[in-house]
Amino acid sequence: MSRVIIVEGKTDKKRLEQILDEPVEIVCTYGTLGPDKFEELMIEYSGDEVCVLLDADDAGDKARRLFKQEFPNVRHVYTQRMYREVATTPFHVLAQILEGAHFAVKLPEGEEESNNRRSNK
Repeated sequence: MSRVIIVEGKTDKKRLEQILDEPVEIVCTYGTLGPDKFEELMIEYSGDEVCVLLDADDAGDKARRLFKQEFPNVRHVYTQRMYREVATTPFHVLAQILEGAHFAVKLPEGEEESNNRRSNK
């Protein structure tokens, strides 16, 4: 069984690739998630551990409702509303969110130092 994270766009995917420290397939919905695309995702990943990490906006909320209704075994992971988008969530916050969902993470080079300075203030 593989681990899969479903995100909305390429920038979300790139952000996660920079921080995940284990093999995880990151799948993009590219914003819109129609019935055909949704069914395709569910068939392809039905035997995998699937997490959904979507933006904290109307489109993300709508997609989450669809996942909850049609694929209740999917695990939902949330970014903080104040950041609205996965792509704009600071690395250290994203790391905490993913660690809370039991993913191995690492901060990108330079971010660890920057995070240490913030926590020492």
